[in-house]
Amino acid sequence: MTDIPLDGEIHDGRHTLIVRVYYEDTDFTGIVYHANYLRYMERGRTNYLRLIGADHRALFEAAQAEAPGFAFVVRSMNIDFLRPARMDDILDVITEPEEVLGASVTLRQKVMRGEELLCTASVRVAFISAGRARPIPKPLRVAMKADLDRTQ
Repeated sequence: MTDIPLDGEIHDGRHTLIVRVYYEDTDFTGIVYHANYLRYMERGRTNYLRLIGADHRALFEAAQAEAPGFAFVVRSMNIDFLRPARMDDILDVITEPEEVLGASVTLRQKVMRGEELLCTASVRVAFISAGRARPIPKPLRVAMKADLDRTQ
């Protein structure tokens, strides 16, 4: 049994989320369907933001008055599939900031099975409101930059 909380944990600027591969995650060959890696990484990004203080519900309520219709959106993603995961594998989804700018952040993500690297991605996420890029709220940007400094 692991002691890692449901939302994962952050150490040295890196967020780790543990995911178990279920039958429903696999294709007819018994390996994880490629689109499911995107779901695992989305969970990793969501929980990373939650743990650094960007609780989505609270952020939504606070930002709604200041930036109506705001959202974090994936602007771009580069992904490399290196090895397959299989049913019942325990995977580590690791998320860390790569670059923090005014209205966007680029996150590095990797999916590991133990010491084996299965998948890597670089994900650029933008903060938008009313259909336009807007500056990321300062407390969130400061928290991500602090994590970035810890990983360098």
